[in-house]
Amino acid sequence: MPSATAPIASTDDHAALALRLGRAARAASLVLANVPTERKNAALLRLAALIDESAAALAETNTRDLAAGAEAGLAPAMLDRLKLTPARIAQMAEGVRQVAALPDPVGDELERFTRPDGLEIRKVRVPIGVIAIIYESRPNVTIDCAALCLKSGNASILRGGKEAFHSNTALAALIARALAETGLPADAVQLMPTTDRAALTELLKRDDLIHCVIPRGGEGLIRFVAQNSRIPVIKHYKGVCSIYLHRDADAAMASAIAVNAKVQRPSVCNAAEKLLVHRDAAPSLLPVVGRALAEKKVELRCDPEAARILTAAGLATKAATETDWDEEYLDLIIAVKVVDDLPAAVDFINTHGSAHSDAIITGDAAAAEHFLNTVDSAAVFWNASTRFNDGFEFGLGAEIGISTDRLHARGPMGLRELCTYKFRVVGRGHVRG
Repeated sequence: MPSATAPIASTDDHAALALRLGRAARAASLVLANVPTERKNAALLRLAALIDESAAALAETNTRDLAAGAEAGLAPAMLDRLKLTPARIAQMAEGVRQVAALPDPVGDELERFTRPDGLEIRKVRVPIGVIAIIYESRPNVTIDCAALCLKSGNASILRGGKEAFHSNTALAALIARALAETGLPADAVQLMPTTDRAALTELLKRDDLIHCVIPRGGEGLIRFVAQNSRIPVIKHYKGVCSIYLHRDADAAMASAIAVNAKVQRPSVCNAAEKLLVHRDAAPSLLPVVGRALAEKKVELRCDPEAARILTAAGLATKAATETDWDEEYLDLIIAVKVVDDLPAAVDFINTHGSAHSDAIITGDAAAAEHFLNTVDSAAVFWNASTRFNDGFEFGLGAEIGISTDRLHARGPMGLRELCTYKFRVVGRGHVRG
């Protein structure tokens, strides 16, 4: 496999690579669509075992990517996404086992009916076919996506970022071993052997062989894929997520949820980036929650009223600019704003948010119901952290991404979201009059 920095020689070579990967994946998908659940599960369980057995080697390989990333000046948030700790390696294996334990969606009957003339029609789940996943930084995506595509009967083409090339290559080798040892098609999962963007551009033209593209990464990558793809794209551009503290919010609960949503893992898309506080509660609530965030080294970027309250409480703040309300920091920074009331909070979120994950903290069921009904996001929460918008936390096993689209899939994309359906029609010599 060529190095991440070695481009393929010419545009013709890029096109040939895309054609080869697409044809191989399409052939594998036609086989995989009819592989029994037991065989798919056997491959997944073997993969999980190989990850556990290879933990030390994976960590060692990952240090090469981390060293190169640090030398290249990657931001701390990006380095955090790139790092494979022992806990994250174990979580990858556990995620694969969870996928194996989940019900197989392929063949599920969604609907059955018989027409007045006796024609029998069944609507059943089937794999999408070939799915290309384009992603950055996080090598665990290689395993998550391969496992979910495999269980749902889809062939996958994986294209990771150059910063994780060595880690992704090592993980892809384990996937190849698991497929070979359990007798599944070798091309059911393929890793692009180059991170050259010109090769990606050629891949995105293969709508004759690839049925769906899912980009995972920064807004720039996602927009590039969406603008250059002839293939349908399922995407989320960014996670601008808000926590709204209603006027009756419990201070201890509000602090715990705000800290968890911002601090537990600030570099991910479901981390909170905005803190909104009802005007009536701000004088008493903001100092408590602000102090809890500040103790975790979170920078508070505030509107004038929030800054006045927090400064009076002895807390350091920075003045928020207009761009802060739309920013996805992916870092220990949160923008803080005092809002007049619940409708103002909802309007702010629907205007400045990214339709990803937003939460209200309140004991008022009517206020919560209004928030849950009117905030237009993929996942809305009442008295719970936005960090729960996650396939693993929803019980779906590893996810292939969190979609903020409205067609086909929205929110965590698990096995069922990687399927489409077809109609099976049975007649008895029926002809149309």
